[in-house]
Amino acid sequence: MTKAEVISEISQKTGIEKADVLTTVEAFFKVVKDSMTEGHNIYVRGFGSFVNKKRARKVARNISKNTSLIIDEHYIPSFKPSKTFVAKIKGSKKITGDVSAKAPKAAKGTKKAKA
Repeated sequence: MTKAEVISEISQKTGIEKADVLTTVEAFFKVVKDSMTEGHNIYVRGFGSFVNKKRARKVARNISKNTSLIIDEHYIPSFKPSKTFVAKIKGSKKITGDVSAKAPKAAKGTKKAKA
C-alpha cells in the first residue's frame, strides 16, 4: 500500500478532504523525522515505537580492494511494533504482497542440482 492509497482510504473512512489528510500525514512524518533527528523516540500506544538504535563502531572489509575501513558509531531509525499490534498481525489470515513466500533465487555462480 502506498502513501497515496493510505491517504485515500483515510479520506474515505473519515469524510475529510484528501488535501487535508495529505497535510496531516505529511506533518506527522515531518514531526517523526525531526524528533528522531533530535534524538527523541516516539511512542504510540497500541501501535508501536519509533526509536533510534545505536550501532557500535566497527571495522569493515572491502574484499574487492582487500582493505579495511572503520565505520564510526552511529544511529539508525527503527520501528518496534507494540505487543497488541504484533498479536493482531499474527492472527491475520493473509498478507498480500508477501515476498517471503516466493522461492529464493539461486546465488550467482551456483549450479542447480540434477535429478
